Amino acid sequence: MDQGHQTTRPVPTRVAVFREEYRRRQVGPRYSGRVHFAFTTLVSLGVIGLALSRVGPGPLLEGLTLPAVFLLGNVVEFLGHRGPMHHRRRGLGLLFQRHTEQHHRFFTHEALAYESHRDVKMVLFPPVLLLFFLGAIAAPLGALCFALISPNVGWLFVAASVAYYLTYEWLHFCHHLPPGHPVARLAVMRKLRRHHEVHHDPSKMQRYNFNISFPLADWLLGTRWRSEPRSARSRGDGDT
Repeated sequence: MDQGHQTTRPVPTRVAVFREEYRRRQVGPRYSGRVHFAFTTLVSLGVIGLALSRVGPGPLLEGLTLPAVFLLGNVVEFLGHRGPMHHRRRGLGLLFQRHTEQHHRFFTHEALAYESHRDVKMVLFPPVLLLFFLGAIAAPLGALCFALISPNVGWLFVAASVAYYLTYEWLHFCHHLPPGHPVARLAVMRKLRRHHEVHHDPSKMQRYNFNISFPLADWLLGTRWRSEPRSARSRGDGDT
């Protein structure tokens, strides 16, 4: 998380000015992106390990909990991003402010990479949101599955939901790595990064590429951006 790998494109002036103002006002002197990343990772892995350690022998069908939670998480990610993160909703104004008014001004398609570990605050969810997710979503829904279906399904739900949360955070972090970073240069990460980069284009962010982890829901629901054919561009046609 250092500045050893810089983006090849200069940061536009308007973005640089916003970044400096945000850092001055919102990033305290004690903030550490390394600690933030470590907290999210270690707490999540600890909960996943604990939940999996409680899973015992059972029907193979219980294993379907894992792909079911993945699909559910992908749709929830899509709906949350397309909805309150980009459209102000009563009671969720802070979510809109942090994402649309701050994150999308801090990172644009012209300047997607962070510049120092202190910029991680604008990439990862606040640590308190992980605790909220554990206490208000993963644990209660896991307990419901435990009581209504089986103990194994309850524990698998907790493990899978937290694993999806962590995967989301890891992949979003990777999308904002400097392009010269070894992880960012992996073929799969280049494709996922490009998907996210398109979403950070102000002309497209309200309509396309809402999945941040894997673009499954975008593909299923028709919001995955595909650049228009050359013939369409030459005719001056609009988005396809």
